[in-house]
Amino acid sequence: MNKAVKKMLATHEHLVHSEGVTVVSHMQREKAEWVQHTVMIEDCDVPFKFRRVKKYRNLQGQKINVIYYPETETVAGFEIEIMQVVRIKRF
Repeated sequence: MNKAVKKMLATHEHLVHSEGVTVVSHMQREKAEWVQHTVMIEDCDVPFKFRRVKKYRNLQGQKINVIYYPETETVAGFEIEIMQVVRIKRF
């Protein structure tokens, strides 16, 4: 773990860091002026979401390092747990 990651984790107590996890699915869709990305990780049933201004390379089948925090989102009146990605990087 590098210095920047350690500093982020020390500053924000709810952040979680996962190293070397495998991406099972990566979806990209345009939402207003952003591109919404949804990543599913092996052995995890919760979607990981992040936004970027432009499309990102396809991460399906790749190992990644990801820093995220748990969050809930309301969809059609139901609360769904998601992981909001702060930083994502190939392993």
